[in-house]
Amino acid sequence: MPGAEEARTLTSAVHACLRADLIACRILPGEKLPIVLLSQRFRVSAAIVREALSRLVADGLVVAEDQRGFRASPLTLADLQDLAETRIEIECLTLRRSMARGGAAWQESVQVAWKALRAIRHPPPEAPAEEHDAWSALHARFHAALVGGCGLDWLMRFRTTLYEQSERYRRMSRFVRGLSRDVAAEHDQIFRAVMQGDAGQAVALLAAHLQRTADDIANAARNQGLSDQGPRIAGGGSRWGQGA
Repeated sequence: MPGAEEARTLTSAVHACLRADLIACRILPGEKLPIVLLSQRFRVSAAIVREALSRLVADGLVVAEDQRGFRASPLTLADLQDLAETRIEIECLTLRRSMARGGAAWQESVQVAWKALRAIRHPPPEAPAEEHDAWSALHARFHAALVGGCGLDWLMRFRTTLYEQSERYRRMSRFVRGLSRDVAAEHDQIFRAVMQGDAGQAVALLAAHLQRTADDIANAARNQGLSDQGPRIAGGGSRWGQGA
């Protein structure tokens, strides 16, 4: 049996691995998360897996079902629109605050993040997962840099939660269909407006960028016959088997 400190370390490691898989949709929305099989995968006790899954429930990435174990949180059209509208409000607020408060160091961090993102191509849907992971990491860095001068810790924590939940929908979109748009050009327009100090234009471009992603995903899902309220965008099956 591991000691208390070792158990906390193992729990954190399992939590981090599962969190990354959930956000990247390597674990599909709605997928069952059997404790026994996850224990075997990570070579840890069931108690450690259960604690890691409980943390992910608090993160909103996993749901606990009475007498039925754990499952990756589903993605639905209704939730997508709610999330998109909420994220636009928060992301635009944090960008306005950053542009009003951010100094030379903040501007430099935005420039560095933008150059790194611009240097890597936006991968097509059929590209290997490693390419999507690499681009997504730089994409997250760029968006985080834009709002990095906000100065309010609680607001930024909420913003991070919204970003991670939105990332699940964005990552899932490549399984729905490829998005036919010039994302790099949209990022470039946002970046230029920020560097020019035009807060109104920067916020408008950011809001349109976020809403277009949500609309593209929703339209693609509806084209597959999903309604706004009931069905999930994806998921429901399991690659782990039927254990709980």
